[in-house]
Amino acid sequence: QVQLVESGGGLVQPGGSLRLSCAASGFTFSIYAMSWYRQAPGKERELVAGITSGDGRTNYAESVKGRFTISRDNAKNTVYLQMNNLEPEDTAVYYCRADLFRPFWGQGTLVSVSS
Repeated sequence: QVQLVESGGGLVQPGGSLRLSCAASGFTFSIYAMSWYRQAPGKERELVAGITSGDGRTNYAESVKGRFTISRDNAKNTVYLQMNNLEPEDTAVYYCRADLFRPFWGQGTLVSVSS
């Protein structure tokens, strides 16, 4: 069974950092692109960052460039999202996605940025 399990979310103050992890299983992780999306209350889900399977090429939403870094460890079947200089506007449920024959989503992990 394909499974994506996000972890690392929580409450953090503005300016703080968090690292999200997405543990993948049930498919050949190394040959698929992975990405992180987020969805804030009342808003549509949006792409945060993506990483390819081969050369590890990355892309980011303009709102997070310079603050967030996506990476992957194929030996551990895990994709990460390092989030620095967090802002209240980053508050959302963050979802991991695997680009299989169809997009496959994890259940999400909540990131709350507030004082």
